[in-house]
Amino acid sequence: MRFPCCHARLALIGVLTGALIGMTTPANAAPEGASDPAPAPVASHLAHATVGGGCFWCTEAVFEATTGVVSVVSGYAGGPRPNPTYEAVCTGSTGHAEVVQIAYDPAQVSFAKLLEIFFKTHDPTTLNRQGVDSGTQYRSVIFYHDEEQRRTAEAIKEKLDASGAYSGPIVTEISPLPAFFEAEAYHQDYFAKNPYQGYCRAVIAPKMEKFRQAFADALK
Repeated sequence: MRFPCCHARLALIGVLTGALIGMTTPANAAPEGASDPAPAPVASHLAHATVGGGCFWCTEAVFEATTGVVSVVSGYAGGPRPNPTYEAVCTGSTGHAEVVQIAYDPAQVSFAKLLEIFFKTHDPTTLNRQGVDSGTQYRSVIFYHDEEQRRTAEAIKEKLDASGAYSGPIVTEISPLPAFFEAEAYHQDYFAKNPYQGYCRAVIAPKMEKFRQAFADALK
């Protein structure tokens, strides 16, 4: 079964969105400026990681099942446009990527382990594409929060390239996090809330099964 990219996903979730938010118009039609460019407050001992590996529904599902991860928020980052909406990001003109911001406990899971999971649960060798989802909004990207994260990300990327783990070079972008914009409410915990939705069954469920098999030791 073939599922087209961002615009068709809007059609797939249109009815569901209205049901979730109790409105007759979709949430992503909200005026720009409605979201804040900052994650919700979390405990001071927690750290953050922000990555994009295609559709944020997929990436979110993987990390929500990872030990040591306290919360995962889907959102947008990487572009100059403030407070982007899903519809705007779907055009590919905002410069933003679909990303997730992960709050995690470093005492339970390291940033390096999160990146190991990140690299193994998407294809980091395809430029601006994951499966049928194509466009710069689906690029593979690590937005580092500090210099330690940058060094770790670059070292892991270099090691993977040198090992020949992939048939082609890794194209994952490694950049400082500018601002993170939380996505609309109906995107949050999407797979957990909608496991039988078409895209979830065809794309996310198989990814999750592979993740569980490859990282049995990292599951909650």
